[in-house]
Amino acid sequence: MNTLKAEKRNMDVKAKKLRREGFVTGNLFGREIETSIPVKINKKEVERLLKTNHKGSQIVLAVDEKTYHVLIKDVVYNSMKHCVEEIDFQALVSGQKVHSVAEIVLQNHEKVNTGVLEELMKEISYRALPEDLIDQISVDVGDMRVGDTIRLKDLPIASDEKIELLSDLDEVVVTVTAVNNKIPEETVTEE
Repeated sequence: MNTLKAEKRNMDVKAKKLRREGFVTGNLFGREIETSIPVKINKKEVERLLKTNHKGSQIVLAVDEKTYHVLIKDVVYNSMKHCVEEIDFQALVSGQKVHSVAEIVLQNHEKVNTGVLEELMKEISYRALPEDLIDQISVDVGDMRVGDTIRLKDLPIASDEKIELLSDLDEVVVTVTAVNNKIPEETVTEE
């Protein structure tokens, strides 16, 4: 499990100033934490962490002298500046279920050549104990053809008794549709 070092943030210093100084701001919250703890983290450390982890991943967060087993709860990304601005963490409590998400990763998508692969679900929302958390679900789509559909109920996570899904089991995860390159007849004008 990856460890990320953070410092308690002085709330007198604005987040904008900290970002200019090379920090990402964030908060640590949880059931056993009385009030949320504002933190600042070195931007390069966050970028390194997010290469292998993402929203829904479990890590160890070291805040000053204390360590917490946490879930990456939310990542705020500034698309204009191409950087992470804020990251929030939820401290995990053994024996208590937590709400999380698992990212859906499509495998062998390059093998689908009979139609257009449409990914309709990017992540799965669920509740589980900390030891049962999953951060990624691989879905092999290599054998899919036009008209094929994979629903949430078709994935192994749907039959895992340790996980309580919060999404509809009939929700479509991925489907393959026919390629339609024809010009609609109404738009063709006769000369």
